Amino acid sequence: MTDTILIVEDDHDIANLMRVNLQELGVNIEHQSDGKAALQSALTQQYAIVILDVMLPSLNGLDICRQLREAFPMQIIIMLTSKTSETDRVLGLELGADDYMTKPFSVRELQARVRSQLRKFHALLNNQNNQNSQQKPTTSLTIGSLTINQQSHEVFLQGKELVLTVTEFELLHHLASHPGQVFSRSQLLESVWGYHHSGYEHTVNSHINRLRFKLENDATAPQIVQTVWGVGYKFNPQGVGS
Repeated sequence: MTDTILIVEDDHDIANLMRVNLQELGVNIEHQSDGKAALQSALTQQYAIVILDVMLPSLNGLDICRQLREAFPMQIIIMLTSKTSETDRVLGLELGADDYMTKPFSVRELQARVRSQLRKFHALLNNQNNQNSQQKPTTSLTIGSLTINQQSHEVFLQGKELVLTVTEFELLHHLASHPGQVFSRSQLLESVWGYHHSGYEHTVNSHINRLRFKLENDATAPQIVQTVWGVGYKFNPQGVGS
């Protein structure tokens, strides 16, 4: 079955450029230029990735991102923002976007980002299919009261399920698989997002903040995902509790 990507962009020249170059990856492309119509499509059909511009007629991309994330926590979302709009980038990531790109962007970068997110989408589908068919035993990582089920993409802390996005899950799993090891933002971009482009380190910061909000008793004084100043982030197994 061929993957389908929804492009939500009201500039038809940019949308056509994206369509032509993403089709080289062997995917189907659907295009919406209106915000409300795009949200309706995204809520009623399954897409491997939704690529969202911020400025749209009738409903902006940030509102679409928020509503789509509430309805489908595992939907992969890439935001498109203006190079000068730091606020849109921050808000998009805080609302749950998995990644963002600033316009103008190169075709090569667009394809690399989409390839990386497609790998996550396929891994998620394979894990779900294996779980449904019971082909493989459940693979879980348990540290104290934290359980990360790689097959079902479920996370439990002290018996309570945490609802994470695909990228939040991958980030937590990567850190927890290497307890105590410090990773720089560049290393995390490469390991979790599958690329490293200078200037996109804020993506890591925003996802760390979102993880802390869901994991920590007090996100302002994190005990599980900790900052090592001047270096990066680490997973502290003692912070989880038993």
